[in-house]
Amino acid sequence: MCPTGLHVNRNLAAQSAEIRPAFDVIDADRDGRISRDDLRSFFSRFPAASDDVIAAMISAADADRNGFVEFEEFESVLGMMDEAFRMMDRDGDGRVGFEDLKAYLSWAGMPTDDEDVREMIRSGGCDEASGVGFDDLLRILAVDSGKSGW
Repeated sequence: MCPTGLHVNRNLAAQSAEIRPAFDVIDADRDGRISRDDLRSFFSRFPAASDDVIAAMISAADADRNGFVEFEEFESVLGMMDEAFRMMDRDGDGRVGFEDLKAYLSWAGMPTDDEDVREMIRSGGCDEASGVGFDDLLRILAVDSGKSGW
């Protein structure tokens, strides 16, 4: 059961293997935990990712309140990611299209231009016409931040 009370439809070992690359991309200093500095670096393309927003992200995931997000805590955020994906998927077809993704990013305080959104979709292995599924979203997060800006 995820923190939202919803059951995430995934095998835990497979889930860990899927999200480990995303964790590693965010953990810029490779110390095995995500710090505020790691998040600042990760979100450097998005001016809306202020220190307050970054602090809120850490606080939301930091279950042991040590000021860092360890991998196990990062895993627990998967349920929240699943919930965010459902919010983006306005028609409920299991796919998030270009306009949905762009609108969600803007709503979340991370406005992007059209080419950035297209690059995010491509980095998930998809095209603009088909949009992205939840597993594609995990791939987008796992892409080297130097290539896609995530």
